[in-house]
Amino acid sequence: MGNLPHFQLFIDGVWTEGSASQVMTSENPATGQGWATFACASSEDVDRAIAAAKRVLDDPEWRDLTQTQRGKLLYRLAELVAENAARLGELETTDSGKLLAETSAQTGYVADYYRYFAGLADKIEGTVLPIDKPDMHVFTTREAIGVVAAIVPWNAQMFLTATKLGPALAAGCSVVLKASEIAPAPMLEFAKLIEQAGFPPGVVSVITGDAENCAIPLTRHPDVDRIAFTGGPETARHVVRNSAENFAVTSLELGGKSPILVFEDADLDGAANGLIAGNFGASGQSCVAGTRGLVHRSILGPLVERIAEKASAIRLGDPLQPETHVGPLCTAAQVRKIEETLNKARAQGAVIHLSGEAADRPGNYMNPTLVECKSPETETLKIEMFGPVMSLLPFDTEEEAIALANSTPYGLGSGVFTQNLARAHRVSKRIRAGICWVNTYRAISPIAPFGGFNQSGYGREAGVEAILDYTRTKTTWISTAQEPMANPFIMR
Repeated sequence: MGNLPHFQLFIDGVWTEGSASQVMTSENPATGQGWATFACASSEDVDRAIAAAKRVLDDPEWRDLTQTQRGKLLYRLAELVAENAARLGELETTDSGKLLAETSAQTGYVADYYRYFAGLADKIEGTVLPIDKPDMHVFTTREAIGVVAAIVPWNAQMFLTATKLGPALAAGCSVVLKASEIAPAPMLEFAKLIEQAGFPPGVVSVITGDAENCAIPLTRHPDVDRIAFTGGPETARHVVRNSAENFAVTSLELGGKSPILVFEDADLDGAANGLIAGNFGASGQSCVAGTRGLVHRSILGPLVERIAEKASAIRLGDPLQPETHVGPLCTAAQVRKIEETLNKARAQGAVIHLSGEAADRPGNYMNPTLVECKSPETETLKIEMFGPVMSLLPFDTEEEAIALANSTPYGLGSGVFTQNLARAHRVSKRIRAGICWVNTYRAISPIAPFGGFNQSGYGREAGVEAILDYTRTKTTWISTAQEPMANPFIMR
């Protein structure tokens, strides 16, 4: 283990080990072997990171930067991210098992998120109010909300970091960024780019560690003003409880059981590709995975055949190789969970197509699997799979399809495949989800808000409104009266 690469914490501009000297080993999901070690933060390290973040808010080096100057720092960070996309992508692939083709391309595209928020930095505007008192000049300004705790999971971590860090820094906040203790290497490497971009020490610290010693002290810390969390609903409940200690403004981007509705007039190739993208893309390890395929009964058979035909060409293998379509899952525990869920689905009468088994090879590999469900109560339709498993359920009418789509406590993503424009508008409007893709799936942009309804969380990331969530409105009253206040005991 001594010869493995080692990643340190980045706190207040300094690379450091954790104060408790705790070190964890990260496994390569493609081999099941340890490939790197990383330092873990203790509660003392969390305190240091937050103290630095609080201090720098009053440091002229950060506090007195104009909004345009903050934007220029973000532009520099964007260029560094683009230049290092291949390196960061390779680290993310080695650490998490995601395809290199996706991690490197996604990291390169993430640079556009930083450019987008850099451009918004000097467009945070206040308003002069048409106040109903003629001897008053009243206006609003937007100020940085303060210290931000940004908590990012291991999947799509460069993207999910950009949607938090970009608007927070553009608004003038300081950030303590917690990477997942599962596969944190790319985030700890990314901290080097923060340093190179020229952000003053303390503006961004990057840490990782377990819940008890790191995440809980971070989210309940009295000096945290804003929490931006992406992860699972159960963890989110703990985050919300912790935020009661500091009353931090909180946004949650959680998981989902996203429906993809395929109507009888849909292009079968397009629908099959959309379902494959929504279920086998990223090896199914996506919060917007379209794991509830709702298909008009008249085309279910032909669509299953079309998906099976396309799936036969899927290459399972080394995620570092460009010809690979589906790589390993991040953890062996997730493979076991999927196998258990598939066994329950079989017992419920579901028909398993393609495989339904873990791959017989080293590493955490699960073969792409298609589940033809007989009932909406089938286990694979109820829980988040986080693996390459697609479930299809037939419907007969548009109303039934909409009812099935909305029969979940989640509401993050959704998809509709139809060539009927009126139906596309009608159905997408009635689906209770924060995102609806029509005749496509898994598309993102820094311009488009991203977030969910119900147990998929609240708040939005990306888009113009995201930057406002990292500010507070201040109202300033200036008396223009020539005479002093007449009666101090009467409210004006």
